[in-house]
Amino acid sequence: MRESLGAGARLGGAGRGPGGETIKAAVFDLDGTLADTGPAISRLLVKVAAEHGRTVTPRQAAAAMKRPPGTVFGHLLGIPEDHATVVAAIGRYRELFSTEVLREGPQLLFPGVSAGLSALRAHGIELAVATSKPCRGAEALLDVMGIRDLLGPVICHDMVRRGKPHPEMVLRAAAELGVSPWESAYVGDTVEDMRMAVTARMEPVAVTYGVGRFGELAAVAGTRMCSSFKDVVSTIAAARPRPMACVGVHSRRR
Repeated sequence: MRESLGAGARLGGAGRGPGGETIKAAVFDLDGTLADTGPAISRLLVKVAAEHGRTVTPRQAAAAMKRPPGTVFGHLLGIPEDHATVVAAIGRYRELFSTEVLREGPQLLFPGVSAGLSALRAHGIELAVATSKPCRGAEALLDVMGIRDLLGPVICHDMVRRGKPHPEMVLRAAAELGVSPWESAYVGDTVEDMRMAVTARMEPVAVTYGVGRFGELAAVAGTRMCSSFKDVVSTIAAARPRPMACVGVHSRRR
């Protein structure tokens, strides 16, 4: 079965650091980290661009797809983000995503995600999502995959003033969970995700099964590399809060 997780049963007894503390929260990217939507999104971008008279290769689509919709179609169509054609392309993309992708439901999950999130919750770790998707699409995707109830706040691109790699999104997620950034991890599949985590003073955890290349992800200082969601669960369960000296904070509470 896709959702087996061999290490899940051991999480309750996972070893804590010498100080007895592990991190308190994990914030996740969505596409390419929890949801195996990359190939479908790339296909739809190529299709919508073609409908608007623009030839886009799958490689070009894959390189663009982790950005907000306006940025993606402005880039692929070679016109300003606020152009009427971009607005139309976004509408068409969302229509196709709803009819051709969301219908796959739980099959969109990467192996081990549902069981892994459940294991982290049982371990006492708070969970959230921070994604460049608009809120409506993110919530719909989480719902059809059957994992929305396992997660707390879902912070989306249209809920903040500054998107990735600015840390506003993940800092808001941590604040809504009631934890400090340095007591949290951010899990994603791109260099932008890892840079955002570092800037936010979160533990950067990279998955290598998404769109990011191993060498690029590993080059971001301090990044923990995971080849499966089972590895993500083990890494988060054992991670300790980042040292206070690294975040320039002298007191947790004022």
